[in-house]
Amino acid sequence: MNGHQKQWQFLKKSAELGRLPHALLFYGQKGLGKKALAIEFSKFLVKEISPPDFILIEPQGKEIQIAQIRSLIQGLYLKPYLADFKIAVLNKAHLMTQESQNCFLKFLEEPTDKTYLILITEYPAMLLPTILSRVQKIRFFPEKGFEDEENKELISDLIKISESDLAFRFKYAKDVPTENLKEILDTWLRYFRKIFINRLSGQEVKDFNAYSLSKIKEIIRHIQSTKFLLSTTNVNPKLALEILLMKI
Repeated sequence: MNGHQKQWQFLKKSAELGRLPHALLFYGQKGLGKKALAIEFSKFLVKEISPPDFILIEPQGKEIQIAQIRSLIQGLYLKPYLADFKIAVLNKAHLMTQESQNCFLKFLEEPTDKTYLILITEYPAMLLPTILSRVQKIRFFPEKGFEDEENKELISDLIKISESDLAFRFKYAKDVPTENLKEILDTWLRYFRKIFINRLSGQEVKDFNAYSLSKIKEIIRHIQSTKFLLSTTNVNPKLALEILLMKI
């Protein structure tokens, strides 16, 4: 298996030792091969990928509908056809509607012992905390040479936040682990400073080009203020992040 050797070895060894969790979450930025590895690992588990023992769920339009989840669950409750168990891959799991997620959660709470689930997402914060608590998380990073000094996943989150409504921003603030806040704010601050310097020097900037220089400067100031508050006061970290996200 080319790429992501660490993840592959963990999955392979867990399967061989009979310790593979029934529900996995592959997460990380877009374009890292999460889906390809999920399918490759499914082949390793069931030897030959074929319905009905292998089920791949993709969004219909912009969402994963509750009818798709109900159909999936119905299929998972049936006995395996050729393999020893069934495996389902949910690509872009964050596009499950709230209704779909609640329906899926009920199955996660009482899974059959003949099923394995792999959820794939770029935005784990969009999944219910109760779903996140019931899956083994496996993070995917860009291969060396693909990434500069910035954390691309955190930048991807930032761009998504800037394009989303307040409900998404509040959910992101609620779900993000508090211990990750320093890394997140440091990354965002470096990123906006880089944009500001590039714009000042007349270089082309791909992201946030609709934002004025004064807006970028204001965001930098807000991030710095939030970092200062978090390090010097007892401010509620989630509340501080919520306030910041409203200004991005």
